[in-house]
Amino acid sequence: MSILLSAIISLTLTPMMCAYLLRPLPRKSGKPGSTLWDKTIILYDRLLTKVLEHQGLTLLVAAATLLLTILLYILMPKGFFPVQDTGLIAGITEAPQSIGFAEMSRRQNQVAELVLQDPDVEGLSSFIGVDGNNPTLNSGRMSINLKPLSERSARAPEIVRRISKNLETLPGIKLYMQPAQDITIEDKVSRTQYQCNLEALSLESLQLWTPKLLSALSERPELADVTSDLQAGGKQAFVSIDRDRAGSLGVSAAAVDSALYSAFGQRMISTIFTQTSQYRVILEVKPEFRRDPSSIEHIYVSGKNGSMVPLSALSRVEEREGPLVVNRQGQFPSATISFNLGQGYSLGEAVAAIEDTAKAIALPHNLPLSFEGAAKAFQGSLSGTLWLILAAVVTMYIVLGVLYEHYIHPITILSTLPSAGVGALLALMLFRMDLGIVGIIGIILLIGIVKKNAIMMIDFALEAERREGKSPREAIHQACLLRLRPILMTTLAALFSALPMMLGSGMGSELRSPLGVTMVGGLLFSQILTLFTTPVVYLAFDRLGRLKNCGAPLHTQARG
Repeated sequence: MSILLSAIISLTLTPMMCAYLLRPLPRKSGKPGSTLWDKTIILYDRLLTKVLEHQGLTLLVAAATLLLTILLYILMPKGFFPVQDTGLIAGITEAPQSIGFAEMSRRQNQVAELVLQDPDVEGLSSFIGVDGNNPTLNSGRMSINLKPLSERSARAPEIVRRISKNLETLPGIKLYMQPAQDITIEDKVSRTQYQCNLEALSLESLQLWTPKLLSALSERPELADVTSDLQAGGKQAFVSIDRDRAGSLGVSAAAVDSALYSAFGQRMISTIFTQTSQYRVILEVKPEFRRDPSSIEHIYVSGKNGSMVPLSALSRVEEREGPLVVNRQGQFPSATISFNLGQGYSLGEAVAAIEDTAKAIALPHNLPLSFEGAAKAFQGSLSGTLWLILAAVVTMYIVLGVLYEHYIHPITILSTLPSAGVGALLALMLFRMDLGIVGIIGIILLIGIVKKNAIMMIDFALEAERREGKSPREAIHQACLLRLRPILMTTLAALFSALPMMLGSGMGSELRSPLGVTMVGGLLFSQILTLFTTPVVYLAFDRLGRLKNCGAPLHTQARG
C-alpha cells in the first residue's frame, strides 16, 4: 500500500507542487566561498582528493568495515523485544502446596503490605482462589500499579528487583514478578517472563527430572527467578474402608462416599431465586472441622436400623503426597519452566544456557525440552534474520541491476551497507542494548537510507560518463560534490527524526529506543565513511569492468 500510494502521489501531486513552488534561485551576492556551505564544499573537495590519491588504503578500510560488521553481529547479544516499563507489574505468589485457604489469605495479605511499603508503588489488586487463571489454591495473583515516571526513583525492572529483595525475609511464600508489556506473544500466564516446556511419557519421569533441571538452571547467572508449574507435593487423604466391619454395621461404600462429599465436596442442595438474581445453597461442614484429616472422626454415616456409625470406626485415613494439578502438552504430562533474565544478560545467552544445562545433566531424549512464547519466537527470528537481510540485499541488487543495466555498479551501491551495520551495532553496544526485532527493523530502514546516498552519486557519475564522455574519476568526483547537499539534507532529516526515539524516556520508551539508537548510530558512521569509500569502490569496480570488457570504456559498452 505504501508503494502504491507513493507512486500515485509521485505521478500526480508532486509535479503539480513543483509547478507552483519551484522558482529560479536568486543570484548570490558576495565572493565565492564566503558562505558556510561553500567552505564545507571546499573542505570536502580537499579531503576527497586526498582519499582518491590513496585508493588502496581506502579499499582496505571498506573491506575491514565488512569484516567488522560480521564480527560484531556474531558477538552482539541477541534479544527479542526489550522489556518495557508500562507502569504495571504482574505478580504471581506461590506458597507450600499443602497450605489451606485461610493461611494462604493471611500470607497473601502480608506480601501485599510489604509491596505497598515500596515508595514507587501507588497501589495493587490481589486475589487468591481457584479459577480459570489460578489452577491451585497455593498460588495467588497481584497487579501492582506504579506511580507516574516523574514521581518515581527507578524504572520497573529495578523496582521488581527491589521488591524481591524486601520479600526475602517473608517465610512461606514467594512473589514472582514481571513488568507488563504492550506487545506480548505468550499463550499462557507464567510466573516469570520467559518459558520453556518439558514433556514426559509418564508423570513419574516428569516429577523426577523437573527438580533436577530446576536446580541446575538456578545456578546459572544468565537466569533469574527460575520456577515451574509442577505441583507434585500436595497432600492427599486416602480413606481405606474396612469392608467386613462396614458390612456387619450395614454401611455401604456409597454411603461413605456420600457422607464425605456432603462434608467436604461442596454439595449444592438448593437454589434461592430472587427478582434479580439466584443464589446456590452449598452443604459443607464448618471451616474448623476441615483443617486436617482428623476431622473425619466427627463424620457419621447411617447404618442398620437408622443407627449413626462414626466413620472412624470402620475406616482409617492415610496421608500421601500427590499432584495438585497435572498439566499436559498434547496428550503427555508436561511442566512449564519459566525464568527471567539475569542482570546484564540477553535472551540469546539465556536460551544457550538452558540448552547447555540440559546437555550437562544428560536430560533423557524421551523428555523433550522446547521453548514457548517469546523464547520460541526468538529462536525463530534468530534463524531467519540473516536470510531476511540477505533476501533484501539480493532484491536490491536485482532492482539496481535492471535500473542501471549493469552487473557491477549495483555492488558499488550495496558496498555502503556494512558501514551502516557497523554504526548500528556499535551504537547498540554503547547503549547496552540487545539486537532484537526493533533493532533489525532499524537496520532495514538504514539499508534504504544509506543505499539512497550511494544511488545519488553513482547515478550522476554514470550519466556524466555516458553523456558527457568524462573519465570515471572526473565523473565520480563531480558527482560527490554536486550530490553532497541532498545527501546531507536527507541524512540529517532521518537523523533528527530518530533522535526523539533515542532520547525519549517516557512510559514504554524501551520499545522505541533501539530503533532510534540503531538509526542514529548507523547514519553517523555510514555518512562519514560512504562519502569517501563509495567513490573509491566505484573506481575499483570500474577498473574491474574494463578488464572484463577488454579495456573498452563502460559507457561505450552500454551504448553498444
